[in-house]
Amino acid sequence: MDRKVTYEFKCIADCITDEKLDGYRKPAALAETMLQEGSGPGNDYIGWLDLPENVSSQQIAAIQSTAKELRDSIDILICIGIGGSYLGAKAAIDFLNPAFEELRKPQVIFAGHHMNSDYLSDLLQLIEKKEVALNIISKSGTTTEPGITFRVLRKALEDRYGKKKSTKRIIATTDPKTGALRELAVQEKYTTFAIPPDVGGRYSVLTPVGLLPIAVSGIDIKALLSGAAQAISFCSGTTIEDNLSMQYAINRNILFREGKAIEVLASFQPQLNFIVEWWKQLTGESEGKDYTGIFPAILNYTTDLHSVGQWIQQGARNIFETFLYLKKTNTTIKIPDFNDNRDELQYLSGSSFELVNENAFRGTLLAHMDGGVPASIITVSERSAQALGQLFYFFEKAIALSGYLLRVNPFNQPGVEAYKKNMFALLSKPGYEDAGNRLKTRLKDMGL
Repeated sequence: MDRKVTYEFKCIADCITDEKLDGYRKPAALAETMLQEGSGPGNDYIGWLDLPENVSSQQIAAIQSTAKELRDSIDILICIGIGGSYLGAKAAIDFLNPAFEELRKPQVIFAGHHMNSDYLSDLLQLIEKKEVALNIISKSGTTTEPGITFRVLRKALEDRYGKKKSTKRIIATTDPKTGALRELAVQEKYTTFAIPPDVGGRYSVLTPVGLLPIAVSGIDIKALLSGAAQAISFCSGTTIEDNLSMQYAINRNILFREGKAIEVLASFQPQLNFIVEWWKQLTGESEGKDYTGIFPAILNYTTDLHSVGQWIQQGARNIFETFLYLKKTNTTIKIPDFNDNRDELQYLSGSSFELVNENAFRGTLLAHMDGGVPASIITVSERSAQALGQLFYFFEKAIALSGYLLRVNPFNQPGVEAYKKNMFALLSKPGYEDAGNRLKTRLKDMGL
């Protein structure tokens, strides 16, 4: 098996001593056992653990068939979802496809992850003369952001194609049996795909939630699943030496216990930008509860070295850094040779952008270590579906283990409901009238 993801932490050897590691061996082994036996908190949401090996050939064939039909007939697929319903697919598509939407056919565009009329207006203008399909992704069908966005885009399709024809252009990815979206899909005869009941949103990238839009973009989902299945072998086991995800989970927790409350996941290539966004949700929703948890921050280098780089170098020392680095790009461009050296860059002529970027990475690593920031490195060998599948599974397993080490349930998100309840009350949703009056009084007292 060709391992395409590595984790190097020799750089933090001063912080991660053998004594500290030994102190985590038993708790980490227990966390692994709880996951494998389904005996820990949130055990009704661990279907992702063996998912890469258990996706049926029939389901893969159905996804591929639908994806081919769409690829042959549309210019744009609009995926409507929020959080885990879009971040994994967006991460995969950006990692494995050309950088610019104009070079992608068909384009996969995401909506429903915010509430903004200007964005929707621009999107409606974009699709005016394009062949379009919608993929609405929601387990319940009642989440506000994707729900109201779907209303707008569904109406746009019905106005343009007529109600009967528009239903052929809508795919619903939702609960297999219940929920508002499932009921609507049955009533309107939409094509449907099921979200496994035992897989939560932020762990759903390898379910139809992620696989359908990823396949529509032209990515080989069999290779993606194969890579994730391969990662099971090196991200399992009750010893640190055998389990790469466990190594990362333990190191994060050791640093957290020593006052490093913020983890910066820093990428060095733009193709990784949405992978770190996906990681941010995975970690934030999994760990940030019971008034504990490592705060996930993300940076894109070298761009952000020219903005918050100063803070990382000399700000508060309550952070640690994990570099996510892509070893091999798909192409190589070399810097041209000019006789004129007014830009003082002639010494780089003939060098590749990758060489310059690699040394920027190395220089940043050393500078930040010298500035008192513990740093380790996750390397992805190439831009391939197999490598990405390994990376997805590595992170999913690591954060699940890390949550158990923090003694929280890594599979729920009770705090997310707080803003929703307040929003419903302020919008006068039936049943929330009394709460709405109280909140409006509070806001008035605050001058809002």
